[in-house]
Amino acid sequence: MSDIKITAEPQGNARCTFTVDRPVFEGLRRFAEAREADGSPLAEALFSIDGVTEVIVAGPQVTVAKSSNVPWQVTGPLVGKAIRAVLEAATPAVAARTAPAGADDALYERVADIFARRINPMVASHGGRVDLIDVQDAVVLLRLAGGCQGCGMADVTLRQGIETTLRQLVPEVQGIVDVTDHKSGASPYFASGSK
Repeated sequence: MSDIKITAEPQGNARCTFTVDRPVFEGLRRFAEAREADGSPLAEALFSIDGVTEVIVAGPQVTVAKSSNVPWQVTGPLVGKAIRAVLEAATPAVAARTAPAGADDALYERVADIFARRINPMVASHGGRVDLIDVQDAVVLLRLAGGCQGCGMADVTLRQGIETTLRQLVPEVQGIVDVTDHKSGASPYFASGSK
């Protein structure tokens, strides 16, 4: 399956989203540490890469966080190789989540309310929208749309706007993960080079 196409979109040195040209997993799974990867071949393979600290798989996107200072130009090809190898196997790349998510369900409701009342009205002034995808292990997974998708200021909106608001209003939130395919943004408020 060497014809598998994967694009990488680094979000600084610590996180990168890899978009595969086919679904990797029907659904969403977050692996906060290597021990959670047992039974999920893709997560197991990615955690074997030096410095990988978190893996999130959502449809065709694989978001990898790392603690090492090794640049994505070096780590990225290793991630791509792992993704391709796992997709060539006949077994599912990711096992379905089995742990109960009761606390996350309650957190999801609170975060959804804040998105509706505070965050979406704020980004709507730029023609944007933020979709809440899921809450797993107190981490909010979201997707930017409209003027926010592909916007050169998306990272500022995420970290200084959305994450700051959530941490103030819902201190239980441990972080946010953007699963947006920013390269396919059709009408960004600021072009990527406009920061």
